Amino acid sequence: MRANRIDIIVVYKVDRLTRSLAYFAKLVELFDAQGVSFVSVTQSFNTTTSMGRLTLNVLLSFAQFEREVTGERIRDKIAASKKKGIWVGGVVPLGYELKDRKLVIHPEEAVIVRLIFERYLALGSMLALLAELRERNIRTRLRELATGRSIGGVAFAKGALAHLLKNRMYVGELNHRGQSYPADHAPIVDREIFEAVQARLGQNLVAYRQTRTPSNAPLLGKMFDDRGNLMTPSYAVKSGVRYRYYVSRAIAEGRRQDAGSIARVAADDVERVVCEALQAAHGLERGTDTTAAAISGAIEKANPSNASSALQHNDERFRMQVAANVARVTVRKDAIQIDLTEEGEQSLGRASIRVSWRRRPSRPAREIIIPLDPSLTDRRPICSKTKTKMLQAIANGRAWLDDLVTGRANDIETLAARGDRSSRSIAMTISLAFLAPDVVEAAVDGRLPRGVSVWRLYDLPSDWIEQRRMLGLPAAR
Repeated sequence: MRANRIDIIVVYKVDRLTRSLAYFAKLVELFDAQGVSFVSVTQSFNTTTSMGRLTLNVLLSFAQFEREVTGERIRDKIAASKKKGIWVGGVVPLGYELKDRKLVIHPEEAVIVRLIFERYLALGSMLALLAELRERNIRTRLRELATGRSIGGVAFAKGALAHLLKNRMYVGELNHRGQSYPADHAPIVDREIFEAVQARLGQNLVAYRQTRTPSNAPLLGKMFDDRGNLMTPSYAVKSGVRYRYYVSRAIAEGRRQDAGSIARVAADDVERVVCEALQAAHGLERGTDTTAAAISGAIEKANPSNASSALQHNDERFRMQVAANVARVTVRKDAIQIDLTEEGEQSLGRASIRVSWRRRPSRPAREIIIPLDPSLTDRRPICSKTKTKMLQAIANGRAWLDDLVTGRANDIETLAARGDRSSRSIAMTISLAFLAPDVVEAAVDGRLPRGVSVWRLYDLPSDWIEQRRMLGLPAAR
């Protein structure tokens, strides 16, 4: 009609076009705007007159009334039939088949259903059960639709498995609008086992809700792996410290083989990359607190936790930037791709941002640092991790001592509160600021005797000569 290719629309009766009075009013507006005529073969009325339009509206009102009453009667009939336990159609659940319009047990599938219920009780975990079903190659039923297309025949997902375990049809009942009624089909699962499964499901749900805390992940709902799986926030607690992650939903559902190349990533790492990319794309000065430069610079200061503190301090602003600009973040093995919203595309002049990136290894690489001049016998190999920890402690001690001297901190307790450490730890670390310069040089060059760690340096006296003697270093020249 909008292309002016239709002159007239002919129907058998008015209600063959629509039984909705509101929808027909919209159609009439379109007819009039495009100059299209409307004719009913068996009903005579002239829509160009007020009486004709009234007649048409009355006919449509009765048609709509008939449709609504018919729908009510059908729904009431279905509800009454289900209350009597009569199967009235729908998707036949696994374990049953339809014969003469009645549900009968499918022997082979019934064995699978019983196994699922029994194994859930034994394992007590949905994820463990999903993994076992995949190992046994137990899949959903393969169904062929009227169109000839086949669906199903795939590994169980968490949602489908939970629906199966809660389905009261397996104890000989029919479900209808949140209620269940005794049915005339035979049960597959013993009621005792079924109720035990429901109790375990309820216990697991309560435990999950008690341990789950509201997510503060800025990229919630926007993170995906490179195989299209949504990555959901998760966390782990180690030594009292909470570490945040984004984990592929394929892992959470026990489908590890379907996860992308990066199935688990530290939240701080990817959020920092996205933050830096957005700031760079907006062309903001890198001196502001929300830039990645400020965050990276905080790492170089005495307290390494300042980096995450800087990000958390500007978390609300980052969330606003993500909500306005970011539609999707895809984590790949060598890059992070940020697809922008329409608003972000208009603001930045591009549809996406791609940033080169590699995931930080879960276990840091360790190496033995060999002195550059092996001819000097007083130089010993030192573990790179030990050396890094030692030099970081010395840097912390000097920075904290400088804070006390310049008045940036009133006392050790202030430093302890600021760094989330004990006063004893702060005092011990500040003692490293009084190491002799040549002792520090020996630590940098790897010339300290084998076995000397940062804890050994804590015990040294303040006298430089005594420090050299206790460490076995030659006297200063």
